[in-house]
Amino acid sequence: MADIKEIFECTQCGYCCHGETTVSLDEKDQKRMVEALGLSEAEVREKYWRVTGNVVQMKIIDGHCIFYDNGCTVHKGRPWRCAQWPMHPSMIADKNNYKTISESCPGINTEISYEEFCRIFKELIDEQTIIHC
Repeated sequence: MADIKEIFECTQCGYCCHGETTVSLDEKDQKRMVEALGLSEAEVREKYWRVTGNVVQMKIIDGHCIFYDNGCTVHKGRPWRCAQWPMHPSMIADKNNYKTISESCPGINTEISYEEFCRIFKELIDEQTIIHC
């Protein structure tokens, strides 16, 4: 049985939390975040979310996600896309994607070959439908 730690272990560097946009939150993400914060949806929406039409994202403060402060402050309620990052299946399909992501994420184990990385990652995908990092 494969272990995610063979290929990735988060260093909480926050690189993935920086930028001018964040991931979109689906309904399950929104509900999970509201529950994790222990606030009403209206309070969370006002304080933490940027809503544009039907698109809900986390606000950006000083060039990073509002929840980033030397680590994720809403870790239990984080969006599924955040929970899976950087383990994106495109890394298996395209070595350039692997290279780009591994160069920006110090948590990816680059001590093993790309082929070994893919073998372990494929095994993890086969074992579960959602990989949480």
